[in-house]
Amino acid sequence: MSIDTAASGNIKEIYLAGGCFWGTEKYLSQIKGIVDTEVGYANGNTANPAYEDVCHRGSGHAETVRVRYDQNEISLEFILRLFYDVIDPLTINRQGNDLGPQYRTGIYYTDEQDREIIVSSLTELQKSFDKPVRIEAMPLQNYFTAENYHQQYLDKNPHGYCHIGQEKFEKARQAQDYKMSDKANRKEILKDSLTALQYNVTQNNATEPPFRKEFYNNFREGVYLDVTTGEPLFVSSDKFDSSCGWPSFSKPISCDAISELPDTSHGMRRVEVRSKKGDAHLGHVFNDGPRETGGLRYCINSASLTFIPKEEMEERGYGYLLPLLL
Repeated sequence: MSIDTAASGNIKEIYLAGGCFWGTEKYLSQIKGIVDTEVGYANGNTANPAYEDVCHRGSGHAETVRVRYDQNEISLEFILRLFYDVIDPLTINRQGNDLGPQYRTGIYYTDEQDREIIVSSLTELQKSFDKPVRIEAMPLQNYFTAENYHQQYLDKNPHGYCHIGQEKFEKARQAQDYKMSDKANRKEILKDSLTALQYNVTQNNATEPPFRKEFYNNFREGVYLDVTTGEPLFVSSDKFDSSCGWPSFSKPISCDAISELPDTSHGMRRVEVRSKKGDAHLGHVFNDGPRETGGLRYCINSASLTFIPKEEMEERGYGYLLPLLL
C-alpha cells in the first residue's frame, strides 16, 4: 500500500476522485497553491492494481488525484469548491462519458482534522441541489500510484481525451484564495504586535509551560479576550482552579465565539479550541471539569488571552458583559 502521509509543515495533502484522472489531475495542477499532483488508484479491494484491473477486473478502486498543497497559500475549502466545479456531484459511478465505479467521485483524507472541513463543505454544496449529493467522503484506506504513462497525461498528450472543458482550465489558472492571502498578511501584522510566545501559541499551536504565565492563578473579576482580536471569550465567574498549571474555564461566554476541532497531534486524541473570529489556537477542552458546572475543562494558554479587570470593562467597551460576573 503506497499511502504517503509525509505532508508536513505548511504542506498538506488530500485525495480527490473526479472521474477520469487525466483531466482532473491537469485541472487541479493549474491552481495556485497546489504544490504537485499525482494520479493513482484509491480505496479498492486489491493491492497494487494495474489500470486493466481497475477498469476491467472489478478491483473497486477509484481513479484518484493525490493533491499536495501549501496551506499558507490555499485552503482545503477553496480546493473543494474548485473541485465541485468540474464534477457532477449528483451521479453515481459516472462522470462525463465515463461509466463504472472507477469513475465515482470521492474526497479521501489522511488527516482526521480535515473531516469537519469536508463535511461542512459538502453540507454547503448540498444547499444548491434538491437531489442528494453523491460524493464519497471518507478516510483514505489505500492508494497506489498509477503507471508512469498516466502521470501528467495531458501534458504529454495535449489532444488526449478529457471530460473537462477548456474554460475550466482557464478558470483554475486564474483562481486565487484571497482569504489565505489576507490571512498571510494578517500573520505578518501579528508578528509585530504579539510577543514571540503569543505568536507561537496562537499561530503555530504551541503550548506554553505550565505554572509560569500570568493567568493560570489569576482570579480577579473580569473578562478574558482573544489576544489577537479582542474578542470576548471567557469570564472570571467561569474560571476555576484545576491545578493543571493553565487557566481553566467551565465554559466560554458563547459557543459561537470558539471552534472545537479534533486534534490527533503528538499521538493523542484531543479536542482543540480556537477562537472563531481570530482563528487563534487557544488550548484544548477536556471532560474532567467540575460536575456541578457541566464537567468540562477548557484548558487555555495565557498567551492566547488578554485580561480586562471588572473595574475597567465599562470604559473599554465590555460593560455589556458585566451581568455575567454576578
